[in-house]
Amino acid sequence: MQVISKSRFKLGLECPNKLFYTGKEEYVNKKNNDPFLMALASGGFQIEEYARMHYPGGILVDGDDRTTSYEDYVATTNELLTRENVVIYEAAFLVDDLFIRADILVKEGNNIKLIEVKSKSYDPNDENVFVGVKGGIVGAWKPYLFDIAFQKHVVEKCLPKATITPYLFLADKTKTASVDGLNQMFRVTKRGDQRTGVEKINDDFSSMGDSVMFLKDMSQVVRDIMDDKHKYYPNLGFHEAVKLFTRLYKNNEYANWPTEFSKCKKCEFKASESNLINGKMSGFNECFKKLHNWSEEDFKKPNIFNVWDLRGPTLLENNLLFKEQLNHEDIKYKEVAGRLSRTERQWLQIEKERDGDFTEYIDVKGLGDEMKKWKFPLHFIDFETSTVALPFYAGRKPYEQIAFQFSHHIYYENGTVQHAHEYINVNPGEFPNFKFITKLKEALSSDNGTIFKFAAHENTIVNAIYQQLKTSNVLNKEELQNFIKLISHSTGASPDKWEGDRDMVDLCDVLKRYYYNPYTFGSNSIKQVLPSILKTSAVVKNKYSQSLNAIGISSKNFPDSHVWLMEEGGEIVSPYKMLPKVFGMDQDDLEEKISGIVDINDGGAALTAYGKIQYTDMTVIERAQISAALLKYCELDTLAMVMIYEHLISLVNE
Repeated sequence: MQVISKSRFKLGLECPNKLFYTGKEEYVNKKNNDPFLMALASGGFQIEEYARMHYPGGILVDGDDRTTSYEDYVATTNELLTRENVVIYEAAFLVDDLFIRADILVKEGNNIKLIEVKSKSYDPNDENVFVGVKGGIVGAWKPYLFDIAFQKHVVEKCLPKATITPYLFLADKTKTASVDGLNQMFRVTKRGDQRTGVEKINDDFSSMGDSVMFLKDMSQVVRDIMDDKHKYYPNLGFHEAVKLFTRLYKNNEYANWPTEFSKCKKCEFKASESNLINGKMSGFNECFKKLHNWSEEDFKKPNIFNVWDLRGPTLLENNLLFKEQLNHEDIKYKEVAGRLSRTERQWLQIEKERDGDFTEYIDVKGLGDEMKKWKFPLHFIDFETSTVALPFYAGRKPYEQIAFQFSHHIYYENGTVQHAHEYINVNPGEFPNFKFITKLKEALSSDNGTIFKFAAHENTIVNAIYQQLKTSNVLNKEELQNFIKLISHSTGASPDKWEGDRDMVDLCDVLKRYYYNPYTFGSNSIKQVLPSILKTSAVVKNKYSQSLNAIGISSKNFPDSHVWLMEEGGEIVSPYKMLPKVFGMDQDDLEEKISGIVDINDGGAALTAYGKIQYTDMTVIERAQISAALLKYCELDTLAMVMIYEHLISLVNE
């Protein structure tokens, strides 16, 4: 039976054309989510189980989606609804080829609370969370609000005499847990007998202390959506959308919906070369054949969809889809003194891909002047972190940053490279941040050398730990806060302002300002930058084609005989491809899968592995294996920064 479910309705809102590709094995779909990985990466299913405990005595409409029919789910729900008062988990409703399952439904006579549980955080003191100051729905919340409107629409059609009140049940980031180990009370398992794949350790809600959830009545916003005060698309009302999506999906009909740059760029139905080789089809390709008359040759031309930080829809609207069509005016090209501007860097990418020029660009003077500010020994650090909906300790809030691992390489003035320190804390239920920052202080306090990070993440994390220390009873918290202020700068959200004497240098930003490698194809991910540099750097290639022992580099996780650079078919294999597999996938594949779940590009593999250690029951051996893999991941990240530095200094010295 072909029905428009909640997920398909949201998919249609993203782009009606996607309804033609979804569910078809022949098309690649990078968001074909693994429920087990989803539970580990996002924590959403744990929140759902926790939310249910606020409404005890509820009855789960259970079944196996592979064998249980929509009608069976609905029949069970209808039987429960004959009761005067009842709480139902996953209540099912089917009408006019529309099907939904409500997270929590509370029936009290003729009044029904329709509760959608979301793992997103919410601040009840912010009046403009959902509807902005200008009166429009805030973009980040748009899919969720239209989702709850769709659910209310379906339930009202099924129960026309009932009064339906829609709610969102959210993690309240102003509340603190009143007990330790709240997150450990919900275990992720593939053996779970509930659709969430999460099992509760006990059913005693009182043992979980004060709630960290907030129930928000969404009646007004939902009413405005259904009355078309808020439209997802200017030319498509809510009820029109329901009818359109139903017709398209039921009739296997292609929508011919106009392409849109930001959505097409991130389309999950866009196949890579490897997908195409493996026999998968690309929905992205099909759309551009139909809507833009692209030929097979057009797909081989450098197009605009990978241009770094390209903003605005005008190029696609004006049918300027290929780099060969563009000029300076199209990207509003503007130079700035002393560094590459955003648009200069964009033009470098456009020009080099257009001309098939894969030579590097380097601003020798600008980079050289920058390097003169750096003090030896140089310190390269990388953090692995997570955020959890349900706090670890009493006094902690939902979605506070958790810093569980770092790696630290030192590069000395004589060229010696040392993997000097590392830290990992994978003890289930333990809040690691204060031990983490203590160990980081010990690692970085022996000298005044320059400290490097890659992107803004590390600065964000130490700012978060600074704020956590403020409300803690850690004995040496002022000492730790002073250390944080020494190596970082305050973020805009911080009430305290500082810029440290050893403020971490962002190596990614250095690359953006002074260097461009065409083999990155616009990406600034370290997992793309490193392989690109290995293609062009004879210095780095020659050095790391030898064993660690031969080049005098110490390692805490690899043997002295380890060689980082290997060739396969005449091409250098990315060192990231040599790391241990996690969940049966190499790191690149796992990162891509996780990014479709939690919108994280780098670090998704680590946070998912950390989630498995925290929320699943495993043997000591398995825990040790995952911990060992995490240590290797993180060590490579800081060694990759060393390799990038070595390449840059070799170019400047030349």
